[in-house]
Amino acid sequence: MGVLSNMIDREQLKPGDHIYSWRRGYIYAHHGIYVGDGNVVHFTRGGEEIGTGTVFDRLLSSSVPSCPDSPCEQCGDQSALNGVIESCLDCFLSGNDLYIFCYSVSLAFFISKVRGGTCTFASSDPAADVIHRARYLLRHGFGAYDLFKNNCEDFAIYCKTGLLVTTSYSVGRSGQWGCIVSAASAIAGSPLRFLSSSFGGLAVVTSGIYCLNRVVSDIGIRRDVAKLPVEELVLSSGSAAGEAESLFRRIVA
Repeated sequence: MGVLSNMIDREQLKPGDHIYSWRRGYIYAHHGIYVGDGNVVHFTRGGEEIGTGTVFDRLLSSSVPSCPDSPCEQCGDQSALNGVIESCLDCFLSGNDLYIFCYSVSLAFFISKVRGGTCTFASSDPAADVIHRARYLLRHGFGAYDLFKNNCEDFAIYCKTGLLVTTSYSVGRSGQWGCIVSAASAIAGSPLRFLSSSFGGLAVVTSGIYCLNRVVSDIGIRRDVAKLPVEELVLSSGSAAGEAESLFRRIVA
């Protein structure tokens, strides 16, 4: 693993690692928590990865391998399962390469990762806490899958950090969607783009705004987050993703 790639070998995996693999030719990545013994706990929506009612439904498919004709001897056919599930590493990767999500990265490292959803400034909790959250949510669920606010990367980041976004109007913890929002803002939302007449100058300004937006939207920088024990989260909200804003208000009151 290095600045250019987060790819690792299976032998480098440790329980509590946040891992991911790219799908559909690097269009998006599917994330999960490695819990040891060759198994991964991850969050998905069977049949379709998202189900948003938008054009994305035509581009993205389920993260769960669909193999009814030759199901995995360990996992069986998980293609119709929803929510938090446990799969063997082979089923999780579904024939793709293995990558590790990095925590507590430096500013230079973060900016060098042009693609979001690969690292964060936030610190990871000890592996035992990470695995406890993952297995607790495996039993109790993580709410309804939502591509924009409650997806597989949001699940993995919560397991690693215990951080939950507390505002209902913003995107979740996912760096992949933070990357898309930052790109859209850099291209269309900045008046600074009119200050440059050359293509090179425009590219510099747009790139700078993109990097700044990515930095300030990262879970390790944002202020609209609260750290909540997984038991309290599930007990208080009825699901690990619901009513975060009202729950946060009760805690800080």
